[in-house]
Amino acid sequence: MKLFLKTFLVTSLLLLFSCKTKYYDKSIVVASSTINSNEKITSVKDDKTIVNDTSFVNLKEYSNDFVYDMKYATEDNFLKSKVYDCAECYMRLKTAKALIKANSKFMKLGYKIKLYDCYRPLDVQKRMWKIVSNPSYVANPSKGSIHNRGGAVDITLVDSSGKELNMGTPFDFFGPEASHDYKYFPNEILENRALFKKIMMSAKFQSFDSEWWHYNLKNAKLDPISNFKWKCD
Repeated sequence: MKLFLKTFLVTSLLLLFSCKTKYYDKSIVVASSTINSNEKITSVKDDKTIVNDTSFVNLKEYSNDFVYDMKYATEDNFLKSKVYDCAECYMRLKTAKALIKANSKFMKLGYKIKLYDCYRPLDVQKRMWKIVSNPSYVANPSKGSIHNRGGAVDITLVDSSGKELNMGTPFDFFGPEASHDYKYFPNEILENRALFKKIMMSAKFQSFDSEWWHYNLKNAKLDPISNFKWKCD
C-alpha cells in the first residue's frame, strides 16, 4: 500500500510539472522583429503579464521596421514646446498589429511608415490644451481624442533612403491644403496621398479629413480614454 501511494504521488508530481512546462512553452514572448498577424490575440510576456488586444504596448517591441520622429517629444512642433518626457511610441496591441500589416504592404513597394505621434496620455493632452486652448488645433481633454484611446497615429511614408514622400504640406500644417479633399496639387502628390490612404484603409484604418497624416483604427473611439504612462530612462 505504501509503495502504491509513493508511486501515485511521484506520478502526480511529474504530470503537474509537465503541464506547467507545456503552458510556458506555449507562451508568446514579445518579439523584437515584426510579429505574425496570425498570432494569437493573447500573449504572455517574460514577466507572465497577460497582453491582449486592448493592452498598451511599445511598437518597437513588435517590429524594427518603422522610422520615428516623435515631434511632441521635442520643440519641433506647432506648440513650440516639448510635452512628452521621452520619445516612445505606445498604442493598443490591436493598433500595432494593424499598423504592422499596413507597413508590410508599404515595404513591398519600397516604403516604410514614419511616425510623428502615437498614443497620447490624457495628462499630455491637458498640457497641449493649456498651451493652445483651441479645438481647431488641439482636442479638448474633457472630451479626449482617439490619440488618448490608443487608436490613432500621425504618420507619413519614407523611401529606401529615408526621404519623406511629398504629401503637399508638412506635418501639422493647419490649412485647406492638408485635407484629403484638396486636389490642387501636382499628380505626384495626389498619387502619394492616394496610395497612402488606400493601403492604410485596407489595414482597417480610417482617414481624418482635414489631416492627411492622421489615421484612426476602425472602432477605436469605442475604447476608453486612458492616462497610462510609460517609464522614461
